[in-house]
Amino acid sequence: MESLDIKWIRSQFPALTQTINGKPAIFFDGPGGTQVPGGVLDAISDYLVRSNANAHGAFATSMRTDALIISARSAIADFLGCDHDEVVFGANMTTLTFSVSRAIGRELQPGDEIIVTDLDHAANISPWYALEEKGVIIRTVDINIADCTLDLNDLEKKINSRTKLVAVTYASNAVGTINDIAKIVKLAHKFGALVYVDAVHYAPHAPINVHHLDCDFLACSAYKFFAPHLGILYGKREHLTKFSPYKVKPASEEVPSRWETGTLNHEGLAGLVAAINYLTKLGCHVSPILDNELLSSLIEADREGLITFHCPRFLTEQKQPNHELASAYHSRRAALLVAMSAIQQYERELSKKLISGLLKIPGLSLYGITEPSQFTWRTPTVSIRIEGKTPETIAKILGEQGIFAWYGNFYAVNLTKKLDVETSGGLLRIGLAHYNTAAEIDQLLQTLNEIV
Repeated sequence: MESLDIKWIRSQFPALTQTINGKPAIFFDGPGGTQVPGGVLDAISDYLVRSNANAHGAFATSMRTDALIISARSAIADFLGCDHDEVVFGANMTTLTFSVSRAIGRELQPGDEIIVTDLDHAANISPWYALEEKGVIIRTVDINIADCTLDLNDLEKKINSRTKLVAVTYASNAVGTINDIAKIVKLAHKFGALVYVDAVHYAPHAPINVHHLDCDFLACSAYKFFAPHLGILYGKREHLTKFSPYKVKPASEEVPSRWETGTLNHEGLAGLVAAINYLTKLGCHVSPILDNELLSSLIEADREGLITFHCPRFLTEQKQPNHELASAYHSRRAALLVAMSAIQQYERELSKKLISGLLKIPGLSLYGITEPSQFTWRTPTVSIRIEGKTPETIAKILGEQGIFAWYGNFYAVNLTKKLDVETSGGLLRIGLAHYNTAAEIDQLLQTLNEIV
């Protein structure tokens, strides 16, 4: 696969034109939230001007909001590879996870067990620990410290007939490790346990097919993949129907809206649809450089039975949220598959350049997978420490140079404690996105060498 058209991609993101102290801003802060395409800004503004009303009314703006909600469910269904009525929206992933944990907790008994991991963000740990008040036992899966991978042997030892749920991250937001979710799901289901997947960090970097994974729940955050601040939950229809969420009495009992407490962020949904439209356009932009054999293999791998690629004109020209997008499921799913596969390949090449350069810097420690042959098991998110400098100090120096990188524990507290860096400032995290460039990596490496 050829390189992405990075010039076209960067032209879609207005924020990338910023300068800091006279230097172009370099956004390596993606794991904390990505920048958004211009179409997202336009969609939010357009919604607030033309459609700003609550749902289920008998007038035009409310009807447009109803259509928008349908459009947003359809867009995310295509993005995740599920059905539209298996999509739930909320304030953020953390809030949705607490909602699910409370609902599942109503069915649990003292002595039932839940498994979490030392690799996860606290958003997929704390909601399950909250069930200890019901007598639920929480067990934690260890990691292999050398490369920050999950210890699957430890998981196999801890899962048993009392295990009711396994909560696991698709990819670590701190060190980029990707877990073998399909394998974990099979193991959990063998014991009759549910699997709750945190895909917040994974979603911007590769295709997702929840039906292929067979996970029971999967949560992600729209602001991590070029959209506004929204939480997204996939749940198998049977689970969304079986478990009872806490909600106000007059609220709908229909799935999936019974899980959505209060009024949704409608303007955020408008931006979300626009972000999916951007990724669809990217897929259409990439597709001409793919030969038919590669394209067919990508689509067949999605297990959707698609053998051809079609990019309808309205998908690339659509400017307003429209429920008619739902009729283009197969075409849009294919375009999204191509886009996310191209992003994955491009970011993998950037990762090789970044990691090889970092490993040459004296006194630098890099946490996570560093062997290029294993890069299929990592995202382009890298955490480091430099001897004699705190992560905060390095982040401030980089920030003055217009290079944005996070420092701290990123709510992956179990991991930073395991790595013995929690009490000394945590980690410096460099997170790449598909709008980043090799030249930006060169600038980062030069600056870090100067710091050393």
